[in-house]
Amino acid sequence: YPERDGVDQIARLIHNIEHEPNSRRLIVTGWDPAQSELVDLPPCHTLFQFKVEEDAKLIHCQLYQRSADAFLGVPFNISSYALLTHLIAHVCDLRVGDFVYTLGDYHIYQNHLKQVEELLSRQPLALPRLEIKDEEGRLRGLRGLLSFRYEHLNLVGYNSHSKIAAPVAV
Repeated sequence: YPERDGVDQIARLIHNIEHEPNSRRLIVTGWDPAQSELVDLPPCHTLFQFKVEEDAKLIHCQLYQRSADAFLGVPFNISSYALLTHLIAHVCDLRVGDFVYTLGDYHIYQNHLKQVEELLSRQPLALPRLEIKDEEGRLRGLRGLLSFRYEHLNLVGYNSHSKIAAPVAV
């Protein structure tokens, strides 16, 4: 999330979590009012904020999303921000708290109705658990966040149903 003016919002976020964990400004935004009318598709997930409970060594994440495709987008957004929360918790030596997801316009596209019906007919599966492999404790701070590789992550107990194909709507 570096901006044109040189602000790296993720670097600032990690720094502030480490040095000002009680700040109410642990925020990253993707919304640029100057650009919102100039782009074909302005950011859907516009802002996320972290809240640290310092005594409990716990971090929570809240995401605000202005527009949310219930079938294709939301499941991906939930898993992406849950992963981000786990990574940030790890590099800041915190435990993962709640993920709060606020949606401005939550919708199902007409051409996804059959797929949604199929999805709703399926039995829910047990949720997996994420393990982060960092035995030597080297993945800390911003450098640690930028050093994460696929090999550091293990999704335990992941099972899925077969895919349900659907066209992406823009």
